[in-house]
Amino acid sequence: MQEPIEYFFEKYGIDLQSINQIVCGKKYVAVLLKDGKVGVCATLDNYVNIDVRDLKIPDLKNIQHRIVLNAYFNAIYNYNNKYDTTIDIFDKIDFKKYNKIVMVGFFRSLVDKFENDNIDLTIFDKAVEDEKLADMSEQLKKVAKADALILSSTSVFNNTFLDLINATNENCDIYTLGPSTILNTEMFQYRNIKFLFGSIFELNDVNTLKIIQHGGGTKQFLPFMDKVFLKP
Repeated sequence: MQEPIEYFFEKYGIDLQSINQIVCGKKYVAVLLKDGKVGVCATLDNYVNIDVRDLKIPDLKNIQHRIVLNAYFNAIYNYNNKYDTTIDIFDKIDFKKYNKIVMVGFFRSLVDKFENDNIDLTIFDKAVEDEKLADMSEQLKKVAKADALILSSTSVFNNTFLDLINATNENCDIYTLGPSTILNTEMFQYRNIKFLFGSIFELNDVNTLKIIQHGGGTKQFLPFMDKVFLKP
């Protein structure tokens, strides 16, 4: 099965005429469409310096291109859904019903909530150093035994998404998470995905664009985004 960036690009392509601006920051990239829609994607410390002309023939193996395409698809699709409510993943999902929860991508504030409720969690993140993190060499083995996987949507642009979801057993519930999430129902064609947790912004959100341009990240633009979710 095709990984998501390749899937969406080959099926729908990219309309360069619809792009107003690409904002490349240290922690995030944002794509602003001419109709005001905003899509973002974390960089995970990858250097990105792309403008619209660079995407005439996108290179799906180029990490910079993949990050901008992720943000573009985020902008294109995330506004097409009706969201009944804005809610945090921890308030939406009863994680106490699971026995072996694995998190790929260190969502620090979410980890704090798990700890406050005494819910065990195994966390992997190759880009961060923290005593709470498990050894990366154990990742696929732990994922294979999990009954719940909280998966950072940055796994899409860094091309680890398919390996991780395919490593899960048939009884595992997968929840993708983060502002980088592409909120498109076609993501549910991938095995075991139960909910997509992502974000949307007000049209022409100048505040978020400025924050990203000046190197800010999720903590800084959190007040300007709505946490939303999509289910099948």
